[in-house]
Amino acid sequence: MKTLVEGFTTQLREALDIANKAVLTKKNNVQNIVVTGLGGSGIGGSILAELVQTECHIPIFVNKDYFLPEFVNSNSLVIISSYSGNTEETISAMKHAIAKQAQIVCVTSGGEVETLAKIHKFDTIIIPGGHPPRSCIGYSLVQLLKIVQFNGFVKTDLLAQVKASIDMLDIEKEAIKAEASTIAEKLLHKIPVIYSLGSCDGAAVRFRQQINENSKMLCWHNALPEMNHNELVGWTEKNEDLAVITFRTSFDYDRTIKRYDLCKSLFAKYSSSVTDIDAKGNSRVEQFFYLINIGDWISCYLADLKNIDPVEVNVITNLKNELAKLD
Repeated sequence: MKTLVEGFTTQLREALDIANKAVLTKKNNVQNIVVTGLGGSGIGGSILAELVQTECHIPIFVNKDYFLPEFVNSNSLVIISSYSGNTEETISAMKHAIAKQAQIVCVTSGGEVETLAKIHKFDTIIIPGGHPPRSCIGYSLVQLLKIVQFNGFVKTDLLAQVKASIDMLDIEKEAIKAEASTIAEKLLHKIPVIYSLGSCDGAAVRFRQQINENSKMLCWHNALPEMNHNELVGWTEKNEDLAVITFRTSFDYDRTIKRYDLCKSLFAKYSSSVTDIDAKGNSRVEQFFYLINIGDWISCYLADLKNIDPVEVNVITNLKNELAKLD
């Protein structure tokens, strides 16, 4: 896994090349966008929706289930995102999209998704396969950015921002790894409590998922200002098992920043470990990729400290095997 994280900017370069060569057709009269996918494939949809929310004039819904919302119809753009192409929930949702006559674009490395796409002649972007899906977010997310940019849902050149992200991450590489290693030591034998300040929630969710899968640890995440209306009340007693990690960007709303500044003293009262991670980069895309990368490194360094294999996900494999017996 560390080798894959080490090669993140190489992956982004390859993803850009794939995106620039992708053959797509313009979609017509699109009134909503649905990205359907789960896990390492689905988080790209969540990040996409957050990245373009200030510019895209139609709603983006992220679907993580077997079925699609009732509103999906021929005026919906449904993006099928499945790294393996064999995710059962996503295949089910894809069949629903076909039945609803939605306009479909697929992002996959192959599998049944590619087979169905060929049968129905859907636009399809093929990305390299053979790796854990969570390690290939660069491949899939860049294609999602390409699709919305190609269809004119945003005016910003998102792919240019990906290129700038690559340059920034290459410059910051050693500093990111050093900071990640230090933070991993703070999280060892702790329960990470991850907060975002509202503008990078998708990156915080991604970090939680990486801690779960790579580091084999439970943790939780929430966002401000929402957590101020419920979870904040739970901070009532000292618990040295907790370690707070906060993802921050330069796009955080100033009122939310003030909220966090007030909350931080409360967190510090009940936990001796409170760490802020400030994203670097000039655009939302750059800052998201920065947070994704440092979060990935933290999860890998934690796996090293625990002397475990970050790639292994036997419990998920066993679940899939047991589900297959029920068919």
